[in-house]
Amino acid sequence: MNTSSFLLYGANGYTGKIIAKLAKAYNLNPILAGRDKIALQLLAKELNTNYQVVNLDNTEKLESILKETPLVLHAAGPFKHTAKQMIEACIKTNTHYIDITGEIPVYEMAKKYNDAACNAGIMVMPGTGFDVVPTDCIALFLKNKLPDANELKLAFASISGSISHGTALTMAEGMGEKSAVRKDGNIVSVPLGHKGMWVDFGIKKLFVMTIPWGDISTAYTTTKIPNIETYTGISPKTFKLLKFQKLFNWLLRTTFIRNRVKNKINNAPAGPSDEKRNNNKSVIWGEVKNKNGQSKQARLICPDGYTLTAFSSIIIAQKILEGNFKPGYQTPAGCYGENLILEIPGIIREEI
Repeated sequence: MNTSSFLLYGANGYTGKIIAKLAKAYNLNPILAGRDKIALQLLAKELNTNYQVVNLDNTEKLESILKETPLVLHAAGPFKHTAKQMIEACIKTNTHYIDITGEIPVYEMAKKYNDAACNAGIMVMPGTGFDVVPTDCIALFLKNKLPDANELKLAFASISGSISHGTALTMAEGMGEKSAVRKDGNIVSVPLGHKGMWVDFGIKKLFVMTIPWGDISTAYTTTKIPNIETYTGISPKTFKLLKFQKLFNWLLRTTFIRNRVKNKINNAPAGPSDEKRNNNKSVIWGEVKNKNGQSKQARLICPDGYTLTAFSSIIIAQKILEGNFKPGYQTPAGCYGENLILEIPGIIREEI
């Protein structure tokens, strides 16, 4: 078995292509996989690598392919529809599993496979991209600064960025749904954008509102901090309009509306151009507090989210292929430490 090879499922997607090209730069050999034969053929020819056409519902073929590789990097979302099949196939074939999800239910589902993954001697690590590597690392960094912290706030924003088809489709499937926070150790439903505030990200101050980001699940696993809120950048005007969204949530949840939105997404460009990505920055902010009112803050200035996702997922894949992993369900910072994020080029971390 080639120790530089791994299966990249969803390689023909926007983010998958970025990951595939970067993998070659790290001297790794991605075996491209997915459902679109023509797209995979073209990319495989460009990168001089192999490809496999397989649908996740074809369990027999999927397991046959996985038996020939030590690791799968899963990049085909929305992961609430795709992660379970792939994780179960990986456990049966003793194949390490990582993905780039940001969906809370996927993290919570993956945790349930901890014992099975341990018995198989493999690591299951969802969220090896922008969701949630930078936020997970800053959460652990702050926890180590204030070990008795019982509150954690995390915020992120994109400076002049845009999103890909995959991200947009995942968001479309969440239209009309509630948000979530971690309260006294439990995940609790709250209205989307139930809180808002201004955050100094270093580059500029931005308004942010609460959203159901993956750290509601993962940061608790990494830090054991019982109260967690996650925020993203949004215009104050849009934040005010969201107060009326609850009146229309029933409509946003209908199949008709969601399909209309998905069709519009599919007719748009696949994602930001290379030039836009190179000119974009993503910013992360975190704060912890303890019961005595003491607090610590830190922030990260990062490349755009898609570039960061490619670097972080490939760096983690390389570690696993070199034998650097922990069996069972793991989080990025929980496994590799608070400084994992600093292995990505262009990262600046500041304690405020």
